[in-house]
Amino acid sequence: MSIPVQISFRNFEQSDAVEARIREKVDKLEQYYDRITNCQVVVEAPHRHHQKGKLFHIKIMLSVPGDEVVVTRDPKDAHSHEDIYVAIRDAFEAVRRQLKKHVRLVRQRPSKEAATRI
Repeated sequence: MSIPVQISFRNFEQSDAVEARIREKVDKLEQYYDRITNCQVVVEAPHRHHQKGKLFHIKIMLSVPGDEVVVTRDPKDAHSHEDIYVAIRDAFEAVRRQLKKHVRLVRQRPSKEAATRI
């Protein structure tokens, strides 16, 4: 199953290479948890500040049955996020951790069927 992915770029031009990297990362998430129903990614380059380079902001929203996993990577002084690929990597690592937490909670929840038998 392929997850529907919506990728938005703000304050800079759309890049096929960046879009391809995001799709790779989404595919890896799908291998980790196959019940993701939707994914939205917003990549934003804020206006350039005089003292800092462009720090990319990444927001990822995953829809899973009964819940939503949202991660916003808004680095204050993480100069490594001047590289868009590092910003993407860090954002997807954060969403993977949140997804792992979600999966753990779902598995610990007793199913409704089991609860009605008690």
